Amino acid sequence: MKKPDIQRYFFMTKRERRNELNQTLWLMPLRYIGVALLLSLISAFLDTYLDIPKHLPDVMVFNGPTARLLITTLIGGVLTLSAFTINSLLVALTTLSGQFSSRMVLNFISEPPTQHVLGIFNGSFIYVLLNILFLSNSSNEAYFVIPVLSVMVTFMAAITFIYFVNHTSTWLQVHNITSNMKKTTRNTIRSSLLEDIGPYRTDGEEYRDEISSRKETKTIYASKSGHLQSANFQKLIEEAKKDDIVIQLRVSIGQFILEGTPLFDYWQGKKTFDEEKYRKLVRVDTKKTEIQDLEFGLEKLVEVAAKGLGNNDPLTVNNTLYQITDLLKEIGNATSFSPILVDDENHVRLKLKYDGFDYFLYKSYGYIREYAGQNSTVIITIMEMLSLLAESMDENVHKDIWQFAKHTIKGYQQYTLYQEDCYYILRNLKAVAAHTNHAEAYPPLEEMLLKRVFS
Repeated sequence: MKKPDIQRYFFMTKRERRNELNQTLWLMPLRYIGVALLLSLISAFLDTYLDIPKHLPDVMVFNGPTARLLITTLIGGVLTLSAFTINSLLVALTTLSGQFSSRMVLNFISEPPTQHVLGIFNGSFIYVLLNILFLSNSSNEAYFVIPVLSVMVTFMAAITFIYFVNHTSTWLQVHNITSNMKKTTRNTIRSSLLEDIGPYRTDGEEYRDEISSRKETKTIYASKSGHLQSANFQKLIEEAKKDDIVIQLRVSIGQFILEGTPLFDYWQGKKTFDEEKYRKLVRVDTKKTEIQDLEFGLEKLVEVAAKGLGNNDPLTVNNTLYQITDLLKEIGNATSFSPILVDDENHVRLKLKYDGFDYFLYKSYGYIREYAGQNSTVIITIMEMLSLLAESMDENVHKDIWQFAKHTIKGYQQYTLYQEDCYYILRNLKAVAAHTNHAEAYPPLEEMLLKRVFS
């Protein structure tokens, strides 16, 4: 039976829970509302029980009717500012969904400035509302702290509104959108690959595998359908050591699986164990997340580029390709290790499903290439980015880069080219061939492409 929404947070890891809460709009406003309640109590205590106005000059003290009129006016102002803020938020979300991608709505919502702004407006409204309720039922006729703090809170809300408009207009710029998406995926790489997996990587060192080479393969199947969101690698290795088994993950993080799909293969030693605990160490749910899924960040950037192609916006496409290239370099460097993870005694305990660099090239440039069709400017930029990757990355990915470039050119030969387009494509292709040590394979491709030029 499906667990209630609030209950599912108790079954998440700390990182998963933080990621989920950052994508909601209720946690941060609740914090500000809590601060508003506390501040309201303090204000009432200072004005009523400590009688602060009695120790101040008369010119600084507000009488009862004046304080009530002031707070009533301020609460209307706060409501107006809140309405404008919500309207700006809705415009931003509509723009993001229509022009770029509905997936980016979560990125905008999870931004700390967005959540703090909504929290400030909710907290300000609650604070002023509690003050007017208190003043309506108070017999005091002299106030200082309540009206002064109410004015300060409203002033802060006004400044926050200006800040929010500036934040929204800045965030919606394409280069900022794609850059923020790249940073999010880069953080995923560093946390999931370097922190989670890093301590268990073999890095080409000798390791011992005394089980999987001699034992019969058994399989653990998925208990429900969905995307494999994350895996607790540390716990998997600890439990595998305890049970004296070797586990092989049959699916990649982010991959969609069906109930009954093979999830793990394992090779068992002499001990017996409960298979169910290993199912609980991976999270399968209905949506994809960026907690450990490197591909998801690329997919969002590709979607922005595809939207740019559909909207005839070449600057968006090119800028997105730059961010994808930077991200591919990071992914290539981070994934260039053995997919075998070992325990503290150097015994093999977990084998990951490994997607090579060619897979990520296809998932990024390949999709954009497909949507670009005969758009030569996009193909030129892709070839230029491949040249940059080949120049800046290790030789172990050069073959993948060259193969992708070669297949791109072969697939493009069905179109007729302008001479200038052909020149720039070949110039970048030649650079790719030189950087990947495939200079001898360049002339046939050049000859093939020159035949497609307008005569």
